[in-house]
Amino acid sequence: MSGAALAEAKRTALILAAAQSIVGSAPPIAISMGGLAGYYLLDLDKSLATAPVTGFTLGTALAMLPAAALMRLVGRRNGFMSGAGITALGGLVAAFALFDSNFWLFAAGLLLIGAGSAFVQQYRFAATDNAPLSFKPKAISWVLTGGVFAAIIGPTAVIYTRELFTPIMFAGSFLAVAVMGVLGMGILSLLRLKNHVTAAVEDDTLPARPLRAIISQPRFVVALLCAIVSYALMSFVMTGAPLAMVGCGFSADEATLGIQWHVLAMFGPSFFTGRLIARFGKETIVATGLLLLLACAAVALSGLELWNFWLALILLGIGWNFGFIGATTMVTDTYRRSEKGKVEGLHDFLLFGTVAFASLMSGKTLTAFGWDALNWIVFPVAGACLLALLALFAYERRQISLPAE
Repeated sequence: MSGAALAEAKRTALILAAAQSIVGSAPPIAISMGGLAGYYLLDLDKSLATAPVTGFTLGTALAMLPAAALMRLVGRRNGFMSGAGITALGGLVAAFALFDSNFWLFAAGLLLIGAGSAFVQQYRFAATDNAPLSFKPKAISWVLTGGVFAAIIGPTAVIYTRELFTPIMFAGSFLAVAVMGVLGMGILSLLRLKNHVTAAVEDDTLPARPLRAIISQPRFVVALLCAIVSYALMSFVMTGAPLAMVGCGFSADEATLGIQWHVLAMFGPSFFTGRLIARFGKETIVATGLLLLLACAAVALSGLELWNFWLALILLGIGWNFGFIGATTMVTDTYRRSEKGKVEGLHDFLLFGTVAFASLMSGKTLTAFGWDALNWIVFPVAGACLLALLALFAYERRQISLPAE
Protein backbone atom coordinates (compact mmCIF):
# COMPACT_ATOMS: atom_id res chain seq x y z
CA MET A 1 0.00 0.00 0.00
CA SER A 2 1.46 3.38 -1.05
CA GLY A 3 2.38 6.22 1.28
CA ALA A 4 -0.32 8.34 -0.36
CA ALA A 5 -2.97 5.77 0.55
CA LEU A 6 -1.76 5.71 4.16
CA ALA A 7 -1.79 9.51 4.33
CA GLU A 8 -5.34 9.58 2.96
CA ALA A 9 -6.44 6.92 5.47
CA LYS A 10 -4.97 8.98 8.32
CA ARG A 11 -6.72 12.11 7.05
CA THR A 12 -10.05 10.24 6.88
CA ALA A 13 -9.65 8.79 10.38
CA LEU A 14 -8.77 12.21 11.80
CA ILE A 15 -11.84 13.84 10.23
CA LEU A 16 -14.11 11.07 11.49
CA ALA A 17 -12.58 11.30 14.98
CA ALA A 18 -13.27 15.04 15.00
CA ALA A 19 -16.84 14.45 13.84
CA GLN A 20 -17.27 11.76 16.50
CA SER A 21 -16.18 14.21 19.20
CA ILE A 22 -18.71 16.83 18.03
CA VAL A 23 -21.75 14.96 16.66
CA GLY A 24 -21.14 12.16 19.17
CA SER A 25 -21.67 14.70 21.96
CA ALA A 26 -25.41 14.68 21.29
CA PRO A 27 -26.19 11.25 22.86
CA PRO A 28 -24.73 12.15 26.31
CA ILE A 29 -26.85 15.31 26.27
CA ALA A 30 -29.98 13.37 25.29
CA ILE A 31 -29.35 10.72 27.94
CA SER A 32 -28.48 13.07 30.80
CA MET A 33 -31.17 15.68 30.08
CA GLY A 34 -33.91 13.60 28.43
CA GLY A 35 -35.41 12.23 31.64
CA LEU A 36 -35.00 15.48 33.58
CA ALA A 37 -36.57 17.55 30.82
CA GLY A 38 -39.36 14.97 30.47
CA TYR A 39 -40.01 15.25 34.20
CA TYR A 40 -40.04 19.05 33.85
CA LEU A 41 -42.62 18.93 31.03
CA LEU A 42 -45.05 16.46 32.63
CA ASP A 43 -47.82 17.47 35.02
CA LEU A 44 -48.74 15.35 38.06
CA ASP A 45 -48.07 11.90 36.58
CA LYS A 46 -44.28 11.69 36.15
CA SER A 47 -44.14 7.98 35.31
CA LEU A 48 -43.42 8.66 31.61
CA ALA A 49 -40.51 11.00 32.36
CA THR A 50 -38.00 8.67 30.69
CA ALA A 51 -40.10 8.18 27.54
CA PRO A 52 -37.99 10.76 25.63
CA VAL A 53 -34.88 8.65 26.33
CA THR A 54 -36.84 5.67 25.02
CA GLY A 55 -37.51 7.76 21.92
CA PHE A 56 -33.77 8.33 21.53
CA THR A 57 -33.11 4.58 21.74
CA LEU A 58 -35.89 3.77 19.28
CA GLY A 59 -34.61 6.43 16.89
CA THR A 60 -31.18 4.81 16.84
CA ALA A 61 -32.64 1.34 16.31
CA LEU A 62 -35.13 2.35 13.61
CA ALA A 63 -32.57 4.38 11.65
CA MET A 64 -29.78 1.79 11.50
CA LEU A 65 -30.93 -0.01 8.35
CA PRO A 66 -32.15 3.16 6.56
CA ALA A 67 -28.82 4.85 7.41
CA ALA A 68 -26.88 1.99 5.82
CA ALA A 69 -29.19 2.03 2.78
CA LEU A 70 -28.84 5.80 2.37
CA MET A 71 -25.05 5.59 2.47
CA ARG A 72 -25.07 2.87 -0.18
CA LEU A 73 -27.21 5.17 -2.32
CA VAL A 74 -25.47 8.54 -1.89
CA GLY A 75 -22.07 7.53 -0.45
CA ARG A 76 -20.68 7.68 3.06
CA ARG A 77 -19.77 11.39 2.94
CA ASN A 78 -23.23 12.60 1.97
CA GLY A 79 -24.85 10.02 4.23
CA PHE A 80 -22.83 11.13 7.24
CA MET A 81 -23.63 14.78 6.52
CA SER A 82 -27.32 13.87 6.33
CA GLY A 83 -27.04 12.13 9.70
CA ALA A 84 -25.46 15.21 11.27
CA GLY A 85 -28.27 17.28 9.75
CA ILE A 86 -30.86 14.97 11.34
CA THR A 87 -29.09 15.44 14.69
CA ALA A 88 -29.28 19.22 14.26
CA LEU A 89 -32.98 19.02 13.35
CA GLY A 90 -33.65 16.86 16.41
CA GLY A 91 -31.96 19.44 18.64
CA LEU A 92 -34.10 22.22 17.16
CA VAL A 93 -37.32 20.21 17.56
CA ALA A 94 -36.47 19.34 21.17
CA ALA A 95 -35.64 22.96 22.02
CA PHE A 96 -38.86 24.22 20.41
CA ALA A 97 -40.84 21.58 22.33
CA LEU A 98 -39.40 22.88 25.60
CA PHE A 99 -40.41 26.44 24.73
CA ASP A 100 -43.86 25.12 23.77
CA SER A 101 -44.13 22.82 26.84
CA ASN A 102 -44.94 19.92 24.50
CA PHE A 103 -43.84 16.60 26.01
CA TRP A 104 -44.51 14.36 23.01
CA LEU A 105 -42.89 16.78 20.56
CA PHE A 106 -39.85 16.72 22.84
CA ALA A 107 -39.83 12.92 22.66
CA ALA A 108 -40.01 13.20 18.85
CA GLY A 109 -37.00 15.53 18.93
CA LEU A 110 -35.00 12.95 20.86
CA LEU A 111 -36.12 10.26 18.42
CA LEU A 112 -34.53 12.37 15.65
CA ILE A 113 -31.34 12.82 17.69
CA GLY A 114 -31.29 9.04 18.12
CA ALA A 115 -31.70 8.60 14.37
CA GLY A 116 -28.71 10.87 13.80
CA SER A 117 -26.76 8.74 16.27
CA ALA A 118 -27.28 5.69 14.02
CA PHE A 119 -25.00 7.35 11.45
CA VAL A 120 -22.36 8.05 14.11
CA GLN A 121 -22.24 4.30 14.82
CA GLN A 122 -20.81 3.82 11.31
CA TYR A 123 -17.87 6.23 11.67
CA ARG A 124 -15.44 3.62 13.00
CA PHE A 125 -16.25 1.26 10.10
CA ALA A 126 -15.81 4.01 7.52
CA ALA A 127 -12.40 4.82 9.00
CA THR A 128 -11.19 1.34 8.00
CA ASP A 129 -12.55 1.40 4.44
CA ASN A 130 -9.72 1.32 1.90
CA ALA A 131 -7.16 1.79 4.71
CA PRO A 132 -3.95 -0.28 4.77
CA LEU A 133 -4.38 -3.42 6.85
CA SER A 134 -1.70 -2.34 9.33
CA PHE A 135 -3.51 0.97 9.95
CA LYS A 136 -7.05 -0.39 10.48
CA PRO A 137 -6.72 -0.93 14.27
CA LYS A 138 -5.26 2.57 14.69
CA ALA A 139 -8.06 4.06 12.59
CA ILE A 140 -10.67 2.52 14.89
CA SER A 141 -8.74 3.72 17.96
CA TRP A 142 -8.63 7.26 16.62
CA VAL A 143 -12.40 7.33 16.16
CA LEU A 144 -12.90 5.81 19.62
CA THR A 145 -10.73 8.62 21.01
CA GLY A 146 -13.22 11.03 19.47
CA GLY A 147 -15.94 9.23 21.43
CA VAL A 148 -14.04 9.83 24.67
CA PHE A 149 -13.88 13.56 23.87
CA ALA A 150 -17.61 13.47 23.09
CA ALA A 151 -18.27 12.13 26.59
CA ILE A 152 -16.57 15.26 27.94
CA ILE A 153 -17.89 17.83 25.47
CA GLY A 154 -21.58 16.83 25.72
CA PRO A 155 -22.03 17.09 29.51
CA THR A 156 -19.82 20.21 29.64
CA ALA A 157 -22.09 21.85 27.06
CA VAL A 158 -25.09 20.97 29.24
CA ILE A 159 -23.56 22.66 32.29
CA TYR A 160 -22.94 25.91 30.41
CA THR A 161 -26.18 26.04 28.38
CA ARG A 162 -28.84 24.40 30.58
CA GLU A 163 -30.07 27.70 32.06
CA LEU A 164 -29.34 29.85 29.01
CA PHE A 165 -33.05 30.59 28.43
CA THR A 166 -34.29 30.59 32.05
CA PRO A 167 -37.10 30.06 33.00
CA ILE A 168 -37.25 27.60 30.07
CA MET A 169 -34.95 24.94 31.47
CA PHE A 170 -32.79 22.70 29.26
CA ALA A 171 -33.69 24.49 25.99
CA GLY A 172 -30.16 25.85 25.66
CA SER A 173 -28.70 22.34 25.93
CA PHE A 174 -30.73 21.10 22.97
CA LEU A 175 -29.95 24.17 20.91
CA ALA A 176 -26.33 23.21 21.59
CA VAL A 177 -27.13 19.83 20.01
CA ALA A 178 -28.33 21.65 16.90
CA VAL A 179 -25.11 23.67 16.76
CA MET A 180 -23.05 20.48 17.13
CA GLY A 181 -24.96 18.89 14.27
CA VAL A 182 -24.22 21.85 11.99
CA LEU A 183 -20.54 21.88 13.00
CA GLY A 184 -20.43 18.15 12.32
CA MET A 185 -21.80 18.68 8.81
CA GLY A 186 -18.97 21.12 8.14
CA ILE A 187 -16.33 18.70 9.41
CA LEU A 188 -17.77 15.75 7.47
CA SER A 189 -17.88 17.77 4.25
CA LEU A 190 -14.07 17.48 4.21
CA LEU A 191 -14.24 13.71 3.67
CA ARG A 192 -13.00 12.18 0.40
CA LEU A 193 -14.27 8.64 0.89
CA LYS A 194 -14.18 6.22 -2.04
CA ASN A 195 -16.74 3.48 -2.49
CA HIS A 196 -15.71 0.51 -0.38
CA VAL A 197 -15.70 -2.92 -1.96
CA THR A 198 -15.80 -5.87 0.41
CA ALA A 199 -13.37 -8.62 -0.46
CA ALA A 200 -14.73 -12.07 -1.08
CA VAL A 201 -14.28 -14.42 1.85
CA GLU A 202 -14.06 -18.18 1.56
CA ASP A 203 -16.67 -18.62 4.29
CA ASP A 204 -19.21 -16.76 2.12
CA THR A 205 -19.35 -19.75 -0.23
CA LEU A 206 -20.80 -21.95 2.50
CA PRO A 207 -24.59 -22.22 2.23
CA ALA A 208 -26.64 -20.23 4.70
CA ARG A 209 -28.49 -22.35 7.24
CA PRO A 210 -32.12 -21.74 8.25
CA LEU A 211 -32.43 -19.15 11.02
CA ARG A 212 -33.97 -21.79 13.29
CA ALA A 213 -30.78 -23.89 13.08
CA ILE A 214 -28.65 -20.91 14.08
CA ILE A 215 -30.74 -19.68 17.00
CA SER A 216 -31.17 -23.19 18.42
CA GLN A 217 -27.46 -23.36 19.27
CA PRO A 218 -26.94 -23.10 23.06
CA ARG A 219 -24.00 -20.75 22.52
CA PHE A 220 -26.12 -18.38 20.44
CA VAL A 221 -28.93 -18.36 23.01
CA VAL A 222 -26.62 -17.62 25.96
CA ALA A 223 -24.57 -15.03 24.06
CA LEU A 224 -27.67 -13.19 22.87
CA LEU A 225 -29.16 -13.30 26.38
CA CYS A 226 -26.00 -11.83 27.92
CA ALA A 227 -25.74 -9.11 25.25
CA ILE A 228 -29.37 -8.06 25.69
CA VAL A 229 -29.23 -8.16 29.49
CA SER A 230 -25.94 -6.19 29.67
CA TYR A 231 -27.35 -3.44 27.44
CA ALA A 232 -30.85 -3.42 28.94
CA LEU A 233 -29.65 -3.26 32.56
CA MET A 234 -27.26 -0.46 31.64
CA SER A 235 -30.11 1.48 30.03
CA PHE A 236 -32.47 0.71 32.92
CA VAL A 237 -30.15 2.05 35.63
CA MET A 238 -28.55 4.86 33.61
CA THR A 239 -31.86 6.35 32.47
CA GLY A 240 -33.21 6.56 36.01
CA ALA A 241 -29.98 7.79 37.62
CA PRO A 242 -30.24 11.54 36.77
CA LEU A 243 -33.84 11.64 38.05
CA ALA A 244 -32.83 9.82 41.23
CA MET A 245 -29.88 12.16 41.82
CA VAL A 246 -31.97 15.29 41.43
CA GLY A 247 -34.65 13.70 43.61
CA CYS A 248 -32.02 13.20 46.34
CA GLY A 249 -31.18 16.91 46.33
CA PHE A 250 -28.22 16.98 43.95
CA SER A 251 -28.09 19.55 41.17
CA ALA A 252 -28.74 18.83 37.51
CA ASP A 253 -25.07 19.69 36.85
CA GLU A 254 -23.96 16.99 39.31
CA ALA A 255 -26.31 14.52 37.62
CA THR A 256 -24.85 15.49 34.25
CA LEU A 257 -21.29 14.95 35.49
CA GLY A 258 -22.37 11.51 36.72
CA ILE A 259 -23.48 10.66 33.19
CA GLN A 260 -20.19 12.04 31.88
CA TRP A 261 -18.22 9.61 34.05
CA HIS A 262 -20.59 6.85 33.00
CA VAL A 263 -20.13 7.45 29.26
CA LEU A 264 -16.35 7.65 29.70
CA ALA A 265 -16.49 4.31 31.52
CA MET A 266 -18.62 2.85 28.72
CA PHE A 267 -16.22 3.65 25.90
CA GLY A 268 -12.82 4.21 27.52
CA PRO A 269 -12.11 0.47 28.03
CA SER A 270 -12.79 -0.20 24.33
CA PHE A 271 -9.13 0.52 23.61
CA PHE A 272 -8.11 -2.68 25.41
CA THR A 273 -11.28 -4.81 25.69
CA GLY A 274 -10.31 -6.70 22.53
CA ARG A 275 -6.90 -7.59 23.98
CA LEU A 276 -8.51 -8.72 27.24
CA ILE A 277 -10.89 -10.97 25.29
CA ALA A 278 -7.97 -12.44 23.34
CA ARG A 279 -6.06 -13.14 26.54
CA PHE A 280 -8.75 -14.33 28.96
CA GLY A 281 -11.54 -15.50 26.65
CA LYS A 282 -14.95 -14.14 25.75
CA GLU A 283 -16.87 -15.93 28.48
CA THR A 284 -14.55 -14.65 31.22
CA ILE A 285 -14.92 -11.04 30.07
CA VAL A 286 -18.72 -11.37 29.84
CA ALA A 287 -18.83 -12.83 33.36
CA THR A 288 -16.63 -9.97 34.60
CA GLY A 289 -19.01 -7.48 33.02
CA LEU A 290 -22.02 -9.08 34.71
CA LEU A 291 -20.22 -9.06 38.07
CA LEU A 292 -19.48 -5.35 37.59
CA LEU A 293 -23.19 -4.74 36.95
CA LEU A 294 -23.92 -6.50 40.25
CA ALA A 295 -21.26 -4.34 41.94
CA CYS A 296 -22.94 -1.25 40.46
CA ALA A 297 -26.25 -2.19 42.07
CA ALA A 298 -24.55 -2.97 45.40
CA VAL A 299 -22.82 0.44 45.47
CA ALA A 300 -26.08 2.20 44.54
CA LEU A 301 -27.91 0.42 47.36
CA SER A 302 -25.21 1.18 49.94
CA GLY A 303 -26.07 4.88 50.24
CA LEU A 304 -27.37 8.06 48.64
CA GLU A 305 -24.21 10.16 48.70
CA LEU A 306 -22.89 11.70 45.49
CA TRP A 307 -20.02 9.21 45.35
CA ASN A 308 -22.52 6.32 45.51
CA PHE A 309 -24.22 7.54 42.34
CA TRP A 310 -21.02 8.38 40.48
CA LEU A 311 -19.17 5.17 41.38
CA ALA A 312 -22.25 3.09 40.55
CA LEU A 313 -22.47 4.78 37.13
CA ILE A 314 -18.76 4.15 36.46
CA LEU A 315 -19.12 0.46 37.35
CA LEU A 316 -22.26 0.35 35.19
CA GLY A 317 -20.34 1.72 32.20
CA ILE A 318 -17.41 -0.69 32.49
CA GLY A 319 -19.80 -3.59 33.13
CA TRP A 320 -21.70 -2.73 29.96
CA ASN A 321 -18.48 -2.53 27.95
CA PHE A 322 -17.22 -5.94 29.05
CA GLY A 323 -20.61 -7.67 29.06
CA PHE A 324 -21.91 -6.34 25.75
CA ILE A 325 -18.72 -6.43 23.69
CA GLY A 326 -17.81 -9.87 25.03
CA ALA A 327 -21.28 -11.28 24.39
CA THR A 328 -21.46 -9.75 20.91
CA THR A 329 -18.12 -11.41 20.11
CA MET A 330 -19.58 -14.72 21.33
CA VAL A 331 -22.53 -14.27 18.95
CA THR A 332 -20.13 -13.97 15.99
CA ASP A 333 -18.88 -17.50 16.75
CA THR A 334 -22.28 -18.96 15.92
CA TYR A 335 -22.89 -17.94 12.30
CA ARG A 336 -21.23 -17.92 8.89
CA ARG A 337 -20.58 -14.76 6.89
CA SER A 338 -23.35 -15.76 4.50
CA GLU A 339 -25.74 -15.72 7.49
CA LYS A 340 -24.54 -12.41 8.90
CA GLY A 341 -27.40 -10.23 7.63
CA LYS A 342 -30.31 -12.17 9.05
CA VAL A 343 -28.58 -13.00 12.34
CA GLU A 344 -27.51 -9.42 13.00
CA GLY A 345 -30.99 -8.22 12.01
CA LEU A 346 -32.59 -10.50 14.60
CA HIS A 347 -29.92 -9.53 17.15
CA ASP A 348 -30.50 -5.78 16.69
CA PHE A 349 -34.31 -6.13 16.68
CA LEU A 350 -34.35 -8.04 19.97
CA LEU A 351 -31.60 -5.93 21.50
CA PHE A 352 -32.98 -2.46 20.85
CA GLY A 353 -36.57 -3.50 21.44
CA THR A 354 -35.59 -4.71 24.91
CA VAL A 355 -33.38 -1.67 25.59
CA ALA A 356 -36.17 0.72 24.62
CA PHE A 357 -38.59 -1.12 26.92
CA ALA A 358 -36.00 -1.00 29.74
CA SER A 359 -35.53 2.76 29.42
CA LEU A 360 -39.30 3.31 29.51
CA MET A 361 -39.77 1.03 32.53
CA SER A 362 -36.92 2.80 34.33
CA GLY A 363 -39.04 5.91 34.83
CA LYS A 364 -42.11 3.93 35.79
CA THR A 365 -40.17 1.80 38.30
CA LEU A 366 -38.42 4.81 39.81
CA THR A 367 -41.66 6.75 40.17
CA ALA A 368 -43.66 3.86 41.61
CA PHE A 369 -41.08 2.07 43.79
CA GLY A 370 -37.97 4.24 44.11
CA TRP A 371 -34.25 4.06 43.35
CA ASP A 372 -33.56 1.07 45.61
CA ALA A 373 -36.16 -1.10 43.88
CA LEU A 374 -34.71 -0.21 40.50
CA ASN A 375 -31.29 -1.49 41.59
CA TRP A 376 -32.61 -4.63 43.30
CA ILE A 377 -33.92 -5.76 39.90
CA VAL A 378 -30.32 -5.99 38.65
CA PHE A 379 -29.48 -8.93 40.93
CA PRO A 380 -31.85 -11.64 39.66
CA VAL A 381 -31.45 -10.61 36.01
CA ALA A 382 -27.64 -10.46 35.96
CA GLY A 383 -27.49 -13.53 38.23
CA ALA A 384 -29.57 -15.54 35.77
CA CYS A 385 -27.10 -14.66 32.99
CA LEU A 386 -24.16 -15.79 35.11
CA LEU A 387 -25.89 -19.12 35.71
CA ALA A 388 -26.56 -19.44 31.97
CA LEU A 389 -22.85 -18.83 31.27
CA LEU A 390 -21.88 -21.53 33.77
CA ALA A 391 -24.37 -23.94 32.19
CA LEU A 392 -22.95 -23.20 28.72
CA PHE A 393 -19.40 -23.79 29.99
CA ALA A 394 -20.41 -27.17 31.46
CA TYR A 395 -22.33 -28.13 28.30
CA GLU A 396 -19.45 -27.29 25.94
CA ARG A 397 -16.92 -29.14 28.10
CA ARG A 398 -19.20 -32.17 28.06
CA GLN A 399 -19.50 -31.96 24.25
CA ILE A 400 -15.71 -31.82 23.88
CA SER A 401 -15.22 -34.85 26.12
CA LEU A 402 -17.83 -37.02 24.34
CA PRO A 403 -15.54 -38.42 21.58
CA ALA A 404 -13.03 -39.55 24.24
CA GLU A 405 -15.63 -41.56 26.12
